[in-house]
Amino acid sequence: MDDVIIIGGSFAGLAGALQLGRARRKVTVLDTGLPRNRFASHSHGLLGHDHKPPADILAAARQQLERYPTVRLVNARADSVSGAVDDFAVRTDDGETLKARRLLLTYGVADEMPVIPGFAECWGKSIVPCPYCDGFEVAGQHWGLVYSGPHSLHAISLFGDWTDKLTLFANGHELDAEARAGLARRNVPVIDGRVASIAHDNGRLSAIHLDTGRTASVDVLFAHPRNQPSASLHETLGLETVDAPLGIFLKVDDRRQTSMEGIYAAGDLANPVASVTLASSSGAMAAIFAQQSMLQ
Repeated sequence: MDDVIIIGGSFAGLAGALQLGRARRKVTVLDTGLPRNRFASHSHGLLGHDHKPPADILAAARQQLERYPTVRLVNARADSVSGAVDDFAVRTDDGETLKARRLLLTYGVADEMPVIPGFAECWGKSIVPCPYCDGFEVAGQHWGLVYSGPHSLHAISLFGDWTDKLTLFANGHELDAEARAGLARRNVPVIDGRVASIAHDNGRLSAIHLDTGRTASVDVLFAHPRNQPSASLHETLGLETVDAPLGIFLKVDDRRQTSMEGIYAAGDLANPVASVTLASSSGAMAAIFAQQSMLQ
């Protein structure tokens, strides 16, 4: 029996495995090899690894974990989870059943691409969600933002640290007079109508076509499509979730434990703020709390 089974082997999961391996705890990491940021050419903001391809960072992490004999990395998907604290069972897609005292869920979330021709092809290249992740590289350029809710107005004020050339695409939403007046004071034009399609060259957008017949152009487009957990194990377990403006996330306490004793969660699955730094930090902390819960 493992001490901990970690479901998801990206930044949060591997950071957790590292802490458990160093504590000489027996841990198995199950991973499908499909991290959320696989569409990005570079990862930013992670100390010591800034501006490196995310796949390279993860490959180096897996190699470093090889020195810990109690850590096992398995390329498999967790199909089902059952049991309770000190006696969990995880069945994989190849038919193997694994046992563990604790579970750490780090299988992340999947972004739901809107049905807009060209959007998915540009995702992670010239359509991005986070200024902290990608803003420095495009600072001073003309930014566009696809409105998706009141949080978009906060993003406009945030973007001012990177650029003073901003355009808001209402994308079919009605903006009240107060919101439009605030945007006008910031010299942010609003383009009404829905985004119908995005012209691009190998993922680099060249034009944004509206259903009004208008065409606009920006250098980079920020958008916040909703996301959902990339697996449904939490539903089977009946774990509590939080419905945030951008998607559904697992509810955890200050020790990263979910609503079920013995099951912990970290990374994007349990945090609406997507960041490799925060994912790594939460994965490490969740693993430490899981280890400490077994000390009795």
